[in-house]
Amino acid sequence: MKIYEELVARGLIAQVTNEEEIRNMINEGKATFYIGFDCTADSLTAGHFMALTLMKRLQMAGNKPIALIGGGTTMIGDPSGRTDMRKMLTIEDINHNAECFKRQMERFIDFGEGKATMINNAEWLLDLNYVELLREVGACFSVNRMLSAECYKQRMEKGLSFLEFNYMIMQSYDFYHLFKNYNCNMQFGGDDQWSNMLGGTELIRRKLGKDAHAMTITLLTDSQGKKMGKTAGNAVWLDPNKTSPFEFYQYWRNVGDADVLKCIRMLTFLPIEQINEMDTWEGAQLNRAKEILAYELTEMVHGKDEAEKAQAMARSLFTGGADNAPTVELAESDLQDGAIDILSVLVKAELVPSRSEARRAVEQGGVTVNDEKITNLRHSFTAADLKDGILVRRGKKNFKKVVIK
Repeated sequence: MKIYEELVARGLIAQVTNEEEIRNMINEGKATFYIGFDCTADSLTAGHFMALTLMKRLQMAGNKPIALIGGGTTMIGDPSGRTDMRKMLTIEDINHNAECFKRQMERFIDFGEGKATMINNAEWLLDLNYVELLREVGACFSVNRMLSAECYKQRMEKGLSFLEFNYMIMQSYDFYHLFKNYNCNMQFGGDDQWSNMLGGTELIRRKLGKDAHAMTITLLTDSQGKKMGKTAGNAVWLDPNKTSPFEFYQYWRNVGDADVLKCIRMLTFLPIEQINEMDTWEGAQLNRAKEILAYELTEMVHGKDEAEKAQAMARSLFTGGADNAPTVELAESDLQDGAIDILSVLVKAELVPSRSEARRAVEQGGVTVNDEKITNLRHSFTAADLKDGILVRRGKKNFKKVVIK
């Protein structure tokens, strides 16, 4: 099975501009392609997994990836999939985030000589002259067509700023620049980027009279259609200081029965034949599939040792052991009048995103401390209670050991 056919079998391809040409190009290892990563945080997330694993698969098949760090486009902010405007970051923040991205990408992509390239679009976007850009590029874009794009529709109701309106032009210019200067003939991205990517292919056609290609990746969603990669309202980060290897493992270990095989197919590098054999798995076998998924992804991001430790810790906790639970340390200042209530404990332990969610969890009977169900919203703990630590669980699969320093 060649690489394009494998991508189809894994359910990764959403839309393509010219399937026959793209199939031939990547199957023959002739694609120089790019995927853009805006520097909106100091770590990549589980939501970037699709792009990172796609780059790795295509590189293994002989194609050349360009990882485009969005030092310039981050200053504008992508409106795709947003109902509000993104927070504006300083240049210092953006540069710091870009450096963090580079270190994480190197775990997935081989940036050896001639293998892959990492470029920051700040190199050309920040030096553009506004009037010159309008004259060179502005005439190639129809405002009517831009406003009909899906990425703008969602923002029109609450108000689309002129700043964000320029994002499509900037992303299109990136493709145009990479095509001219780096022989980049293809762009890949999430399916919510389709309009922006078509803008790039159209700009190249109008300015250079040549064809460039685009392919979007299926967005990773659960069986309810919600984007995966968040837990308790927070992103699942690839940085171990933001999401520990154990928490990362547990996120994938806890995916729904209806989602586990799809995730294995889309995200892991297990042979497709092995995955197809799992299609008939059910009951306890699905728990085994979840362990496989969690281990494979944790090993990919954090290494074999951390994956093995996370798996051993998860199994230990499942059988009742609390010694190896992820630990949250409270300070004396977290206590009020010498105690802290259960709602605050749940929030501090990041088992819930807010006190209202904590209240709901307790009222629904989903919170236990040291295996005893907590039903009193005012239940509190003193420093003495926390000295040796308490095991706090929300549901069956989310737990933290909470201690006081």
